Amino acid sequence: MIVPFDSGSPVPPYEQVRSGLAARINDRSLAVGTKLPTVRQLAADLGIAPNTVARAYRELEEAGLIETRGRAGSFVAAAGDQSRRRAQQAAAEYAKTTRKLGLDDTEALSIVRAALDEGTAS
Repeated sequence: MIVPFDSGSPVPPYEQVRSGLAARINDRSLAVGTKLPTVRQLAADLGIAPNTVARAYRELEEAGLIETRGRAGSFVAAAGDQSRRRAQQAAAEYAKTTRKLGLDDTEALSIVRAALDEGTAS
């Protein structure tokens, strides 16, 4: 199976697919250029609606982790290799901003945790 999926999980199905694929792209177990299953194929494999997989693929494409090449299908994008670097840059910028605002580390981390929790809930 290309991505773990738990139908009993409180995490929405599209988020399980999106985060599962993103994790595999970021840890390089899905290499740049790897062809992903079609939306219909992955949906059938997981037992979920094709629109659910399509939403996950759209979000991955918006994040630059995959690219869709028309009828050729969806592939792991070269930009996906840079996602960790982009996150580190964003974190460094956030750290600078919180310092300028006079927030201590505990408060800054609380804000990040809340944002991450909110991201998984939406």
